[in-house]
Amino acid sequence: MNHLDPRSPTVFSTLELGRRPGSMVQISREIELSEPVGTDVIAVPAGAPIDVELRLESVLEGVLATGSVHATALGTCVRCLDPVSAEIDGTFQELFAYPERAARGRKVGATDDETQEYEVRDDLIDLEPVLVDAVVPALPFQPVCRDDCPGLCSQCGFHLAQDPSHAHELLDPRWSALAQLAGDADAADPTEKRN
Repeated sequence: MNHLDPRSPTVFSTLELGRRPGSMVQISREIELSEPVGTDVIAVPAGAPIDVELRLESVLEGVLATGSVHATALGTCVRCLDPVSAEIDGTFQELFAYPERAARGRKVGATDDETQEYEVRDDLIDLEPVLVDAVVPALPFQPVCRDDCPGLCSQCGFHLAQDPSHAHELLDPRWSALAQLAGDADAADPTEKRN
């Protein structure tokens, strides 16, 4: 069994809570994770502050952790590739089972392999996976710098917000030979007026 480091910012002590069902402790903490949390497009960067509001409640099976997280995610607009930032708010609620309860649950088959099980270890709980699970779903799926971002020109990559009327004259390639003949005919037309 892994031992938790009480100095880790995501590890919380349950000693003050005790084991009497119904007792409760509220904790506010600003933490920094060592790894970014999110996707390749947008994430809360490593070392960025994450505000955690936490309520620990003693229940018969263990410690019920309920709370909220607030952070700022940084990423890239999916339309124009400009940098974006987004305020992220997420919530969580997870039961951390006492070791004897968790062992009993495993013994009688109360849990399956797909269920994530959290335990109280040496009167400590580690909220890191719970916080990650709260932050990631709160991230925008396709972040944009603004709702009406026009994006980039599909032909040349020009930033369309700088000139919304930007356009290219596109000729159907099947007509290119005819356009070339028409251009040659205009150049060779003896009836063309000269100034």
